[in-house]
Amino acid sequence: MRDEGTKQEEIAKILKVDPSTISREITRNRRKYRKKKNIKNRNARYEASAAHHKAYVRRKYAKYQGKKINENDDLKKYIVKGLKKHWGPDEISGRMKLEKKSFYASKTAVYEWLRTARGSRFCRYLCSKRYYAKKRKTKKPAKSMIPNRISIHDRPASTEMEYGHYEADTFVSGRITGGKAAVSVAVERRADYIKMKKIRRMKPKLFAAAIRCMQKIVIMKSATLDNGLENRDHETIGTKTFFCDPYSSWQKPHVENAIRLVRRFIPKRSDIDKVPETKIARVARILNHKPRKSLGYKTPYEIMVEQKLFIKMPFGEIALRG
Repeated sequence: MRDEGTKQEEIAKILKVDPSTISREITRNRRKYRKKKNIKNRNARYEASAAHHKAYVRRKYAKYQGKKINENDDLKKYIVKGLKKHWGPDEISGRMKLEKKSFYASKTAVYEWLRTARGSRFCRYLCSKRYYAKKRKTKKPAKSMIPNRISIHDRPASTEMEYGHYEADTFVSGRITGGKAAVSVAVERRADYIKMKKIRRMKPKLFAAAIRCMQKIVIMKSATLDNGLENRDHETIGTKTFFCDPYSSWQKPHVENAIRLVRRFIPKRSDIDKVPETKIARVARILNHKPRKSLGYKTPYEIMVEQKLFIKMPFGEIALRG
């Protein structure tokens, strides 16, 4: 239209954009002929092919990591597939390297791509459902009296390098819902393997029974607990127990992180009474087949199998793996 003599205002109306957009496009991406030093020819020709190439080069050297992903269909499909399987960008990147794919993108590249218009719609598959971090407020656990408790400081140092030692905790329904049910969570400290079981009430006997039930599936040499009242019957669990210091939930980071991951599927305001046990088991399977950076991008399930930590194979694990 410009070659035909159409004015910029008319071009803007036809393309339904602001006239200043047309002016900037012509100035930025036209061919630049210089007759004399420091003198630009304002009537230089605007060519679509030249403009496209200029925009491409400008974007290539800009701080835009997502371009690599948008131009590689196989890489993009792999990332989207990983996101839909609830993998994080770091886990996707690490697994890509572990599987020796012909393509690769760092976790930074994936996050940058998620910030773009083409990648933003996939942010809903992230744990936080957004590509930026949010500060979390921590709650201090309530005080309780635990008979014959053994401090975490007396826990043998050998448990740090040995498999089969767990951390356990519970999470409950939101206060608004009024639900009384809870979920017991136990996590193997080295493999990050998660076991969960729903209990009807936050009662010591029910929590102890849930842990004993888990021991029928996995080898549990010890359990590290907090000072919640539900742990009062720890002597009936059937394994060694150690307790964190009061208000020191950071001393059992594995189970705290596991509950954070579970909350993605069962939010804090959920009524646990209405959450079926099949969903709880499904969430555990998803997380146990999620590659972890701390495990060299292997899954917790793979580590458990390698270390022979199952007494019997959990129901549904083989089907999910296939």
